[in-house]
Amino acid sequence: MKLYYAPNACSLAPHIVLRELDLPFELIRVDNRTKKTLVGDDFLAINPKGYVAALQLNNGEVLTEGPALLQFIADLRPESGLVPANGTFERVRLQEWLNFISTEIHGGLGWLFTSQFPEEVKALIKERLFKRFAVLCQTLERQEYLMVGGFSVADGYLFTVLRWAPLFAIELGQWPALARFQARIEQRPAVKAALAAEQV
Repeated sequence: MKLYYAPNACSLAPHIVLRELDLPFELIRVDNRTKKTLVGDDFLAINPKGYVAALQLNNGEVLTEGPALLQFIADLRPESGLVPANGTFERVRLQEWLNFISTEIHGGLGWLFTSQFPEEVKALIKERLFKRFAVLCQTLERQEYLMVGGFSVADGYLFTVLRWAPLFAIELGQWPALARFQARIEQRPAVKAALAAEQV
């Protein structure tokens, strides 16, 4: 498998999961501005959407979109417990978290990268985002991970996008449960290895 990634991008989440499961893969860096890989290949030929992450399977098929990638990768080693079994209520709960992170946290923080937005608009985005942070805290104040069963792909995804908060002068210390969560996930060996490999 080949994982196409960019440093400080959401592709860190599937990278973490690949390392959590000790799966063999090749890491291929993409320049988000030029849409070229480090060796000059056209990334748009791999993923016409033009953004990471993209996972190219050994049969040549390419998968995109973080929540889909995370579940696909974890299902390669179901015994890992990083995703509940398909068809269970717990799997639907995981998908609920993945959708919430994707639309509300990833999406909210992602809008803040838009330099054309005036500060008043960014303030409104942050106000909405902080309400979503409060929802996360309701769970993370009573348990260490989003899922009752322990660390899951949803935690890797949340950790990844929350790393963007300081870029927008958002101090996670305002939400102690989120700050503790970030510190806890950052200590996982697979997370350390992924960050070191991406040199971030």
